[in-house]
Amino acid sequence: MSGLSLGIDIGGTFTDIVIYDPESRENFIWKESTTPDDPARGVVDGIRKLLDAQSIDAGRIQRVVHATTLFTNALIERKGAKTGLVTTEGFRDVLEIGRERKYELYDIFIEMPEALVPRHLRREVPERLSELGEVETPLDEAALMREVDALVEAGCNSLAIVFLHAYANPVHEQAAAKAIRKKYPDLSVTASSDVAPEIREYERASTTVINAYVRPLAEDYLERLAAQIRDLGAPGPFFLMLSNGGLTHIEEAKRTPVQLLESGPAAGALAGAFFGTNSGEDSVLAFDMGGTTAKACLVDDGEPMIAYNFEAARAKRFMEGSGLPVKISTIELIEIGAGGGSIARIDELGLVKVGPQSSGAMPGPACYGRGGADPTVTDADLLLGFLNADFFLGGKMEIDLDASKKAMQSLMESTGLGLVETAFGIHDIVNENMAAAARVHLAECGKDPRRYALLATGGAGPVHAYNVARKLNLRRVVCPPAAGVGSTIGLLMAPARIDRVVSMVNRLDRLDWNAFEAAYKALEEDAAKVLVETGADPKDLRYRRIADLRYAGQASEIVVILPEGPYTEASRAPIEAVFEEKYKQLFARTLQGVPVQVVNLRVSVSAAVAGGGMELLAAGGTGTDALKGSRKVYYAEAGDYVDTPVYDRYRVPVGKPLEGPTIFEENESTFVVGPGATSVVQPDGSIVVTLPEGGN
Repeated sequence: MSGLSLGIDIGGTFTDIVIYDPESRENFIWKESTTPDDPARGVVDGIRKLLDAQSIDAGRIQRVVHATTLFTNALIERKGAKTGLVTTEGFRDVLEIGRERKYELYDIFIEMPEALVPRHLRREVPERLSELGEVETPLDEAALMREVDALVEAGCNSLAIVFLHAYANPVHEQAAAKAIRKKYPDLSVTASSDVAPEIREYERASTTVINAYVRPLAEDYLERLAAQIRDLGAPGPFFLMLSNGGLTHIEEAKRTPVQLLESGPAAGALAGAFFGTNSGEDSVLAFDMGGTTAKACLVDDGEPMIAYNFEAARAKRFMEGSGLPVKISTIELIEIGAGGGSIARIDELGLVKVGPQSSGAMPGPACYGRGGADPTVTDADLLLGFLNADFFLGGKMEIDLDASKKAMQSLMESTGLGLVETAFGIHDIVNENMAAAARVHLAECGKDPRRYALLATGGAGPVHAYNVARKLNLRRVVCPPAAGVGSTIGLLMAPARIDRVVSMVNRLDRLDWNAFEAAYKALEEDAAKVLVETGADPKDLRYRRIADLRYAGQASEIVVILPEGPYTEASRAPIEAVFEEKYKQLFARTLQGVPVQVVNLRVSVSAAVAGGGMELLAAGGTGTDALKGSRKVYYAEAGDYVDTPVYDRYRVPVGKPLEGPTIFEENESTFVVGPGATSVVQPDGSIVVTLPEGGN
């Protein structure tokens, strides 16, 4: 018998668990309510139930892959470790000064992101390096330890070390970390040169502090979860999904958990790329809508877009600049809306708003019958006929339709609308919010929406995808198999991948090319070491060299994939050529006679892992046994409820066109297709929908 792969994705509402059998090409799926007080409990309970339900021997599991929003939630809720900061004398306020830039220029009551480390826990130490890494003031270790002693006495169990210009020379940070660990071996210590060795003091400090803030939580949680899964009898190695869409081993994840902040949504983007390519769509807008949030990612030529910074824990959810900057490589995801558990309410202006407040896993939407009384997106979808109360989670979860109706009463009284109008108003507001955010993102990236298909994953994604696509005037929608656990499917497809970066600020015409090549080699060797420890074969490693480049005098850089090395003086012309080509794509011009400057060197090293990859087959069936019946579903195009055929997705025949309206039900999600559209099941089980002309 072949080994099995186990994927685990903890979301805000549900914990998704998938076991994949490469021999039969089958997925075995379980959704367990997330247990916020102890997320590991929900994971272990769900695994145990899935193993029992499918009579699977845990000893056959050859690898475990995990993604979680736990560390992001700790940031948002300010539930991380009590953290202290040790920094260069005169720089304790970098976290609050930031960029001295308001994200809303004319808001006199603006609230900037609160620093994770309060001022009394930020301590200064005499030391100083120049921007070239030269020692100007030696590190005063006696002063350092006095400040550390005070922080430990104040109750800090995690420390961040951020010295000025440590990206250019880590000598002082390394010496400080060594001295601290010698005296306090149980203290968690994070040095900026180990996490974010890049220029820009505020972003580097923010990233380092975030890592220190969540690191004790990560160490405890990951160790406990790995041990509990082993106790179930699963012997396989434990991998973690990083925000860049790659896997790493547990020790690397515990060292730098800041790299895991976007791990779950990143896995969803990988699934979007995989199923989009399988369906003949190289350009897709991967759209994942779960119980708490909805996110999107652009995929071009089968590869998700990568960014090298993002913001966490925003004070205003959709407002750039209102969060904490994080300097890591991540699949470029945008939060575009609410999730199934998001609450509808009347705001101060008397308008209906949906989210960002969510009912979460507990109490959940009103229809869950767990005490929730607020109207949510899921309640609205249920009342509109999009969801089947008797087949929620494949019939495993009892749903209270009357509770959904009762929850709508307050909104109905406030707006003067009837039940149907209120429910559709919630559904339509969510769709319009998501479509508007996607339009802005496409425009900012200079992309033509007409090139893209919408690929829907998440428990709520397939319910909303059709109407979101109509609003965006997209012609195709793809719904992959097991879409409700799309992120978990993506985990099992992911390669091992490590990204590394170092700053080297210099003009190309003044560059020491030997040092340039040596720096890339060192980054590659460091990344390769982690991948080999993760289980990758050294012969299978794939290397990509990247650089942040700009014209001399500019304040911002663009990220450019470089020609292959090794680099010498002769490499200058081809590097300048790829920079100018990318610059022209973005700005429609280049600057003549201005030298090109390198700022950061980056490498991305990846490899397939044993047991990785996935190949699925549609179950297929006949046209007659696929039809489960019909129900009344509300469509805006008709302005009324329409009797709609409901299909068992597992039995729909491959290649046979079905005219909309149609509903496709599977255990974890429901795919809603409107009137006039045509749906066809692909060989891998994906449903590809062609929308009628005319859009919204």
